[in-house]
Amino acid sequence: MYVGIDVGTSMVKAAAFDAMGRQLAVESRPVGLKLHGGLVEQDMEEVYGEVVAVLEALTSAAEPVELAGLTGQGDGVWLVDGEGRPVRPAASWMDGRAHELVDRWLADGTFETVFRRTGGAMFPGSPGPLLAWLDRHEPKALDTAKAALYCKDMVFQRLTGAGSTTDVSDASMPFLDPRTRTYDDRVVELLGLAHRRGLLAPVSDPVATAGTRGEGLPPGTRIANGPYDLPACALGTGVTSPGDGLLIVGTCLASLVATTELDLTGEPAGLYISTDRPGHWLRAMPAMVGTAALDWVLSTTGVRHDEVDGLLAGTPPGANGVRVLPYFAPSGERAPFVEPRLRAELTGLSLESSRGDLIRATCEGIGYAARHCLAAAGLTGSLAVCGGGTRSSAWMRLLADVLGRPLRVVEGEVGARGAVLAAAERYGVPLDTEVWTQPTAVVEPDPDRAAFYTRGYEEHLDRLAGARARTRK
Repeated sequence: MYVGIDVGTSMVKAAAFDAMGRQLAVESRPVGLKLHGGLVEQDMEEVYGEVVAVLEALTSAAEPVELAGLTGQGDGVWLVDGEGRPVRPAASWMDGRAHELVDRWLADGTFETVFRRTGGAMFPGSPGPLLAWLDRHEPKALDTAKAALYCKDMVFQRLTGAGSTTDVSDASMPFLDPRTRTYDDRVVELLGLAHRRGLLAPVSDPVATAGTRGEGLPPGTRIANGPYDLPACALGTGVTSPGDGLLIVGTCLASLVATTELDLTGEPAGLYISTDRPGHWLRAMPAMVGTAALDWVLSTTGVRHDEVDGLLAGTPPGANGVRVLPYFAPSGERAPFVEPRLRAELTGLSLESSRGDLIRATCEGIGYAARHCLAAAGLTGSLAVCGGGTRSSAWMRLLADVLGRPLRVVEGEVGARGAVLAAAERYGVPLDTEVWTQPTAVVEPDPDRAAFYTRGYEEHLDRLAGARARTRK
């Protein structure tokens, strides 16, 4: 069997597949997030312990493991010693502590300069701002650390005993020159981190491989480190042809479009993710908005997840005038624009508004945000959708209407599937990619509702422009 490991923000998963890509089994464990005063951190030992636990549960059967692929959440800063063990808690990609640095760099031009060099628009939870913040406020942690890694890199080092390394996908933000596929030392200097240059892990291109040491997986199991979860999901859904796109409806709303064109003009936002094929990138707009926004509304209103489909079906398009700008993240928004101080807004509410109105308005707002991201990323071809949000058939129908295009819905552990495909490519194992990436369903938009939402999208952009202007006063 083939094993894909996906170390997510709130859940660690491992999935087993047969040679035809059929998902045989999945094991998952939740991991904690510590939120306090804009800081969002994770316990690395807890994360690694749960990785080992899901692998042990998945591989307890006698069936041999042919190879394993590893993926996980991107961004953030995971400071480790020479053995890959934590120096301090990991700072998550959701962390907002460095927003003042981002504000300063937005004002003085550093932000735009970095984007024009690397194609990456920094946000508070990306490694550049976080490392600069730590250098100012926790320099001893950086002094002690051997490397500033990403999540999957820490796991790879612990599972294999290999040295610190990362790959071109994780390194894409914000230090990698997408043309040379090496670190841009001028960017390191611009962020005041030249004296910390040694913390940036060597970039393995192609991704690093090694044999495991025996924790979670049998000793000597072949494993590949990467790509991280966004490009892994693109591989797992078959999004590799220029113009084709992927929408990941998860904790964050990630929009990706495959491209062979590198355009560093326009509004600095999102990033270009380097892939395992030189000259091929993913234009990524990984918004902070996502299922976390809907989860907050559900918990606040006391609505259960299994009630969502019924409420969506019972509430008309437009949610009886209720509107939601769904920017709930404490670090603001990062795509398709960067506004660290942007916050959610709810309008049109009255004593006559129902829970269904609020739920539908939130889902519509998330859909509008997705449409904005996909347009900015340059979507021209087919669109695949994956992530936890696909479990709601009513929400998928709503999304198809809001986006005005068919959705290729791919269910299951898509990131883990992509990690296996990446590992197979690296090891020269022949797997039928087309068979492995077949959609579960195709959802077509309703023409009348799609026309209604096209008008609603323009209104959303107007409200968003006003909200962005207010954050700058």
